[in-house]
Amino acid sequence: MKQRTTPGLTTMTLLFCMTVALPTGNALAQQKQQVSYKALAENSKYTQQLNVDLRDVPNHIVRIYEIHRTFPNANAPVINGLKIVEEWDAGTFDGIDGNGLDTGYSVWVMENGDKFFGRYSGHIQNNSAKLTDTLSAVITGGTGKLLGIQGITRTVVTIDRKIGFNETEVNLEYSISK
Repeated sequence: MKQRTTPGLTTMTLLFCMTVALPTGNALAQQKQQVSYKALAENSKYTQQLNVDLRDVPNHIVRIYEIHRTFPNANAPVINGLKIVEEWDAGTFDGIDGNGLDTGYSVWVMENGDKFFGRYSGHIQNNSAKLTDTLSAVITGGTGKLLGIQGITRTVVTIDRKIGFNETEVNLEYSISK
């Protein structure tokens, strides 16, 4: 038996397939951008910190902290045409002898007051005098010109808690839906 397809049905099927298969204009407009920057120790300050000794094994602590970073120079990192002027990180560390898990939240503040937000997790390793924190974060949203921001960060932090030293290198990859 010979099957016949009407031109209207074929056209509708083709249009449906194109609608499903092709990304929307917003998806086409999203291009990943990459920014790398360093937050120097002289611009990074612990604003709050509390260590709780868990008393189950020697040197096991849970630490709650907040760090404020500023970017005062002309080389401040730029996201979507805006300079980052400050970053706030608040997190917890659960570790023994300086080795353990680090989790928390970040808020980046732009020169015009817009913000974007992230949630991070990582692992701190005690390398004798200094600690190395290797983190990754998911960007969870933004405000103003950064509304619709998505992305990730990869971060390495060098820490010396005895003197309050905290220096950060960040690789940030993001896109902003229009």
